[in-house]
Amino acid sequence: MALDSRLPNFRALTPAQRLDHIAETAGFTASEKAQLAQPGALPLETADGMIENVIGTFELPLAVAGNFTVNGRDVLVPMVVEEPSVVAAASFMAKLARESGGFQTSSTGPIMRAQVQLIDVSDPYGARQAILQAREEILRIANSRDKVLIGLGGGCRDIEVHVFPDTKRGPMVVTHLIVDVRDAMGANTVNTMAEAVAGHIESITGGKVRLRILSNLADLRLARARARFSPEVLTTKAYSGADVINGIVDAYEFAAVDPYRAATHNKGIMNGIDPVIVATGNDWRAVEAGAHAYACRSGQYTSLTTWEIANNGDLVGAIEMPMPVGLVGGATKTHPLARLALKILDIKSAQELAEVVVAVGLAQNMGALRALSTEGIQRGHMALHARNIALSAGATGADVDWVVKRMVAAGDVRTEVAAQYLAERQAS
Repeated sequence: MALDSRLPNFRALTPAQRLDHIAETAGFTASEKAQLAQPGALPLETADGMIENVIGTFELPLAVAGNFTVNGRDVLVPMVVEEPSVVAAASFMAKLARESGGFQTSSTGPIMRAQVQLIDVSDPYGARQAILQAREEILRIANSRDKVLIGLGGGCRDIEVHVFPDTKRGPMVVTHLIVDVRDAMGANTVNTMAEAVAGHIESITGGKVRLRILSNLADLRLARARARFSPEVLTTKAYSGADVINGIVDAYEFAAVDPYRAATHNKGIMNGIDPVIVATGNDWRAVEAGAHAYACRSGQYTSLTTWEIANNGDLVGAIEMPMPVGLVGGATKTHPLARLALKILDIKSAQELAEVVVAVGLAQNMGALRALSTEGIQRGHMALHARNIALSAGATGADVDWVVKRMVAAGDVRTEVAAQYLAERQAS
């Protein structure tokens, strides 16, 4: 039976009831379900092997976004995030996108770059030619370091050589290794290759190698998504669909031309992307770095998405950005919940994961732009944030919903207001 990513009345269920549904849908074993049912899924001894100076573990909420259809396949999306409204907004925008077929995605191959920095050369352009002439030997040395990757069809495919003739430290020649890392994120692989070829580059140029490290600007490893929204699905009691669409396109154009707006616009995109990256045990800092560097590729920081109006009046959104994610290695294998997150996603390759991730980023961006261009960001966000405020004021159990309703009705969501309402309820 095909998976149905729609989760009707999911919010009304208890966490245990939601887990029952996801466990059955994703095909969890009893032990896998038990890992999610209780805190402390990451054993302390495992955590101690992951990083240094471990004293404990730190938990964040793990949720599932529903309604996503990606290339005609329904997908449940695990998200780890502390900010209210993120999961709700992504799920609702995915629901609207379903009406026009959901998200259409594509991606390039899983290609990463490693950089080998060469200094102390008086003839940098001559050094470049010497490195290019030695291409085959450099590829041979690089590929000799990872026979497993070669066996999987990956490996170092090519080199590029970039010359910086006039830096403050003198001429600099930087060799890029272009590596197909298959289903890995690839940092360890490309770093090892860069270190392996350093000596040969020194011997053929007479220079000195300094840095040998990957680049997080993974501009050869792009993922793309697009979605279409008709005016009908965007119509509300207060706004026509055409007005909503025009407001969204105006908001996008603001981000396209103004870096101050683009920074917040792109943060909203990453609100959707980072939680999936964290849930699957991938490196969210690498993804963030690549995203923001890519947003500057024209010379000015700008939007990672585009929003346009089609001939028939539909709103069409698209995103393209680097997405260096993996299914093997690192926390994706060592963290028990990262493995369960990948099982929920039911994806088969790193490229497929990358495409789902950017679809979520596009949905999140759509949710923010829709809110900003209509009633404003605070109305929906603060209604969800009110639960955090009620909890911070000391509310528990049924008191939480009672305090939340009072604050939302009054349009005043603050800790001191929550404390006042809570005191009134407890005194009655």
